Amino acid sequence: MTSSTLETHPETTPTVVLVHGAFADSSSWNGVIAHLQQDGHRVIGVANPLRSLRGDAVLLRDVLDSVDGPIVLAGHSYGGSVMSEAADRHPRVTALVFVASFLLDEGESTGELAGKFPGNELGAALRPVPVRGEDGQPVDDLYIEQEQFRPVFAADVPADVAALMAVTQRPITADALADEATKAAWKTVPSWTLVTLQDLAVPAEAQRFMAERASSHVVEVDASHAVTVSRPDVVARLIDEAVRTTAA
Repeated sequence: MTSSTLETHPETTPTVVLVHGAFADSSSWNGVIAHLQQDGHRVIGVANPLRSLRGDAVLLRDVLDSVDGPIVLAGHSYGGSVMSEAADRHPRVTALVFVASFLLDEGESTGELAGKFPGNELGAALRPVPVRGEDGQPVDDLYIEQEQFRPVFAADVPADVAALMAVTQRPITADALADEATKAAWKTVPSWTLVTLQDLAVPAEAQRFMAERASSHVVEVDASHAVTVSRPDVVARLIDEAVRTTAA
C-alpha cells in the first residue's frame, strides 16, 4: 500500500474488524492484516461460528460492543451477511466493506442471492455432513469437496496454499445459508464493495446488483472468490479508503 501511516488515537481512530465467511477462517485475512497493520490500523479478526445468521450476528454484535471508538467492518462472502445484520444501528460502526460479499435486504437469504444470477458453481461442489445443531436437532454441515476447492473457490491462489485451505476449511450449516436477514445496516451506513470478476461462488453480476442497490462505492478486481488470500493488497487498500473517508 502506498498510503501514509495513520496517527492512532484510541478515542477517534477506527478499529478495523474483519469477519470471514464460509469455508474459511480468520487466517484468510492474514495478508490483509499485514498490510493494514503496516499502515497503522488497529485490527481485530472475528471467529465467525457459521452456525446461524442470527446467532452469528449476535456474537459479532457482542464483539463490536467491546470495541472502544469508531469501527470499520469488513466482511468476506457470508461474513457480509453477518456484519450487515449485526451492525444495524450500532452507534460506533462508521463504514462497511463488502469483499466478494453479500449485501442482503430484509427477507433475503445468502443462498438465495448466491443463486440469483448465473455463474455460481459452488452449490454443485458442496458435500453435506449430517451433524447435530445448536438445539440438538440434525443439520447439514456443508463442505466444499477438496478436489473442487481450488477451481471453484480459490483459482488464483497458489496450488499448495489452496490445498491447505481445502483441508482446513470451516463448514457452514445449510440453515445459516437459508436464514433470512432481518436487518440491513447498509441502508444507513456508508459502504464499499470489492467485486471479484472471476468469482464462481458469488458471481460478479450478483455482487454488482447488491452493491448498486446499496449505492455502495464499487471497485472491481480480476480475482477469484478467495480474494483476501490472492489479492490482499487490493482488499487492504479498499478498507484503508473506507477508514480514511469516514474518519475525515
